[in-house]
Amino acid sequence: MRRRYRPLLALAALLLGLRLWPAQPFAAMAPSSREVLASDGSLLRLTLARDGQYRLWQPLEGVSANMVQAMLLKEDRYFYLHPGINPVAMARAIAATYIGGDRQGASTLTMQLARRLYGINSRQVPGKLQQMLAALWLELRYSKHDILEAYLNLAPMGGNIEGVGAASQIYFHKAAGELSLSEALSLAVMPQSPARRARFGADFQDARDRLARFWQQNYPQDPRNSALLALSVIGHDRRELPFLAPHFSRRLLREDAATVIHSTLDPALQSLLERRLSQYIASRRHLGVTNAAALLVDSRDQSIKAWVGSADFFNADIQGQVDGVTARRSPGSTLKPFLYGLGLDQGVIHPLSILKDAPTAFGSFEPENFDHRFTGPISAHDALIKSRNLPAVWLAGQISHPNLYGFLRQAGIKGLRGESHYGLALALGGGELTMAELARLYLMLASDGHHYPLRDRQRQPVSPASPALLSPAAAFMVRDMLKDNPRADGLPRTGWTVAWKTGTSWGFHDAWSAGLTGPYVLVVWVGNFDATPNPAFVGVETAGPLFFAISDALQGALPATADLANPAPDTVKKVAICAASGDLPNPWCPKVVEGWYIPGVSPVKVSTLHRPLWVDNLSGAAVCPPYNPARQHQEVFAFWPSDMAALFEQAGLPRKLPPPLPGACSQTASQSDAAPLIRSPLKGVTYSLRQSRPGERIALKADAPSDSQVLYWFAGNSLLGQSAPGKALDWRPPRAGRFELSVTDDKGRSASRLLRVDIGP
Repeated sequence: MRRRYRPLLALAALLLGLRLWPAQPFAAMAPSSREVLASDGSLLRLTLARDGQYRLWQPLEGVSANMVQAMLLKEDRYFYLHPGINPVAMARAIAATYIGGDRQGASTLTMQLARRLYGINSRQVPGKLQQMLAALWLELRYSKHDILEAYLNLAPMGGNIEGVGAASQIYFHKAAGELSLSEALSLAVMPQSPARRARFGADFQDARDRLARFWQQNYPQDPRNSALLALSVIGHDRRELPFLAPHFSRRLLREDAATVIHSTLDPALQSLLERRLSQYIASRRHLGVTNAAALLVDSRDQSIKAWVGSADFFNADIQGQVDGVTARRSPGSTLKPFLYGLGLDQGVIHPLSILKDAPTAFGSFEPENFDHRFTGPISAHDALIKSRNLPAVWLAGQISHPNLYGFLRQAGIKGLRGESHYGLALALGGGELTMAELARLYLMLASDGHHYPLRDRQRQPVSPASPALLSPAAAFMVRDMLKDNPRADGLPRTGWTVAWKTGTSWGFHDAWSAGLTGPYVLVVWVGNFDATPNPAFVGVETAGPLFFAISDALQGALPATADLANPAPDTVKKVAICAASGDLPNPWCPKVVEGWYIPGVSPVKVSTLHRPLWVDNLSGAAVCPPYNPARQHQEVFAFWPSDMAALFEQAGLPRKLPPPLPGACSQTASQSDAAPLIRSPLKGVTYSLRQSRPGERIALKADAPSDSQVLYWFAGNSLLGQSAPGKALDWRPPRAGRFELSVTDDKGRSASRLLRVDIGP
């Protein structure tokens, strides 16, 4: 009895061994195309596989149930019941073909897969037998799941298109998992006659209608039946295969080996930027403007939303396949905001500090302004938004640890030469950056000084906050200055906050505009990839209008998108500033404005620019006391340094000079020369604070003469805050050590005291 079953047991063991023995995955037998998808899942780019076919392998679970059911209904209704060949269908086909004269096929889905995998010619009887044996072999080695998945991915779909994954993207511009029943029926009739039916002609429509009626017969309760015959589903022409964001897609395919790349690109915003850029070039072509590039980044998650590498990827005349987003170009003055940010952080300037815009030689380097003119004294705020070169170069020479070069290296800027190659000229765009690198720098301004990489793929996580390269205070103040930069077209500001800066490279090779518009970082470039110069390539005149054309279009396309909320951080305060001197106002300052400063960092002192003199009513000459109000009066003059006064004269803006005092007299204070008297901190006392109690403060308090209204407290040259005489200003030192405290009243009278501080646990 046992001997009788031994052959059966051996056969069962053999069959089981064949099934369990590892088999080569079907997906490894045919190379796959690769696809780049937009953030909404739509197709940006589909490549050819290595064998010249469009074939995009889809797991069975990723194919629409409509597609699976339609294909089984059309090709093999008994797929799950037969072992690879269907004897009943085979007998019926033999009888119809050789007895009835009506040639019929009996190939199962597995047999069709075997023919495609092994290149079997099944038109003759020997080939058909080989096909049947191969089908049985496949059923022994693979599961029904794997065979069905392989067929759906290898079925001919017309021309060089194989499988429902590629066919659904090419014909219907959607993933295989999103196919509707009508679309699935359309694809299910393709494999029988792919060459003819891929044209979506009458043969295709007849075959699809027959299959639709067959579906209705087999699934009579399907609520979709009524529309199947009324709806004619015609796919897109194969020549309409999407080829969107070509520079961006090409880069992702080069850098990412995945078959399916899910990008962050927004197709609607990509199209918006491309349209605006094309329209702009068409309007400026008479000026020799033929090419431009643009990059849009969402500052909320660092994701790239649009990437336009050139005006026309297929235009060889403008070298359109060069990617302007990754090309290294001189950034011009677009780096100046970061120079000013470093100056703010290092206590060299505050936004209303007065800088000198005057001819200056920095060793052998003698920079000029773009307009070859000089404005004399100018606030840091105005020097930045008016892009004055002389103040920027001076500032570059004042900052250190890091200087601008060190800052750019910390920010991950690649391709810079040695620091000595640039010197102070780096502040004027002497180096070379890519548009993507420039966007990362401006993203830092939107992110309170934190440096983030740009995200181009959805699987990349939003990076945690990195160490800040600029303080939140400096980033805020730079944004606050840049938002006052007027629009390039002179129109009034509306809608989103726009903080932007332009740049022009030496020799008019590149025109730039970069900045923040609402929650987005936008960078645009206008120029030629072969570096041909053009006098029209001026940042504010050429790139600026393009920047605002895109910015306005973004606001119109995204009406529900809120402006980026960037409130002032707690580390900045406002203080009254004398507009002319950039210092704290004394009683004679004619114009006082409010300005931001960083307590304990920003350099501020009491202004001495404006002072009163008594002059003779008739001659205007300065007089000595005692004064006679009947013949003399007091007048306030601005005591400009001689170089500034000379510069005003050269500019055609002479200032009224104060008359010289007679040598025998000197001005005396109107009431008292007494300096403020510091009451706290105490002399010779070491103050102890605890880290565990961050609320502990040291009271800064002083008395002052009766003509004093405001007291200003300093640590070194840095303003800590202000108080009224006899009132305390609470201050917590940032560290243990020695501090040179001073207090100055609004008349310029000062007192100082050395403070020692210990900070314990």
